[in-house]
Amino acid sequence: MAGDLLEHAAALLKEKGATTGELRYLANRLTESLTDVKRVAESRGARLASKRAQKNLK
Repeated sequence: MAGDLLEHAAALLKEKGATTGELRYLANRLTESLTDVKRVAESRGARLASKRAQKNLK
């Protein structure tokens, strides 16, 4: 989804006639996508930290 959204964003931003509504919609979708990416990154980071801690206990 993020890749498709980035392609759409690039295309829309190249258009000189993009409306305020289109740009607002794009900003909302990008915000949602970035929120998802951040959540996944934090989750993976927490799991990596947990695995490191478990290795240090051995």
